[in-house]
Amino acid sequence: MKFELVRAAAVTLSLATITTLILMLIAPPLAWWLARTRSIFRPFIEALVALPLVLPPTVIGFYLLLTLSPTSMIGGAWHSLTGGTLVFSFAGLVVGSLIYSLPFVAQPLAASFRAMDPGLLEAGSALGARPAERFMVLVLPMNRRALIAAAVLGFALTIGEFGIVLMIGGNIRGETRVLSIVLFDQVESLHYADAHVTALVLVLLSAAALTLTYRAHRGRPQ
Repeated sequence: MKFELVRAAAVTLSLATITTLILMLIAPPLAWWLARTRSIFRPFIEALVALPLVLPPTVIGFYLLLTLSPTSMIGGAWHSLTGGTLVFSFAGLVVGSLIYSLPFVAQPLAASFRAMDPGLLEAGSALGARPAERFMVLVLPMNRRALIAAAVLGFALTIGEFGIVLMIGGNIRGETRVLSIVLFDQVESLHYADAHVTALVLVLLSAAALTLTYRAHRGRPQ
């Protein structure tokens, strides 16, 4: 049991780490665009990004299962390039986790970006800084606490996700079997003593992530 728990924990932490790193590459530029753009497409993009907030994870997982299957265009292209499949694989879990966690990371960042003093950006522009330079040199450093909080939140959400990972990843030991699935199997088989241990690990990981989030927000100027 201990070896199985350690292996599932390794898969879970790997998934959460990789997902968070990718999210922190794509979410800040997306959030900045959502916060500043006047495009007529913004409401549609906002709604699309926010869908995981209102849809059951199993619904998202079902459509991802169809979209990433080898018979689909995306899944077929992946199979042609790598020889593997996205469904029932670790790579598929990463895709699903990115889609599920994106709104929880992008929306708080967009709110933080909207709260910035426009005068600072205008000053940067007056000094000759290009938009990309202003984003890298002014926006990101000034929103460091929000970035840390968003990263920790995305990490914590990925650790606890169940519905999507079960739908598109299955329950493959050492590859897609994460802690939440281990806990489900233990409860279903009435192994409550083992389930207590697994649940405690998840609680401790989530509590540690929340502690880091609150510390990141402490003393943040309003």
